[in-house]
Amino acid sequence: MRTTIRLDDHVLRSAKRYAQETGRTLTALIEDALRQVLGSHQAKTRRSRVKLTTVKGRGVRPGIDVDDSASLLAMMEEPRDSA
Repeated sequence: MRTTIRLDDHVLRSAKRYAQETGRTLTALIEDALRQVLGSHQAKTRRSRVKLTTVKGRGVRPGIDVDDSASLLAMMEEPRDSA
């Protein structure tokens, strides 16, 4: 899509020089800059605070590998001791 934007002369000269130095077109440079600004803005607005629930305990049971989801599931499905 075509559009017209007004840029400060100094900013435009610097942008053209940078585009040439990096082997890109001015259009590509402007698009990349806009994507970066818009992407960082969206990332900031979408983040929400997460409250983690913690409980007292003695840590992970001996023999449990928290990186092995299959063994964790098997352990969780085992009947609990009545003790």
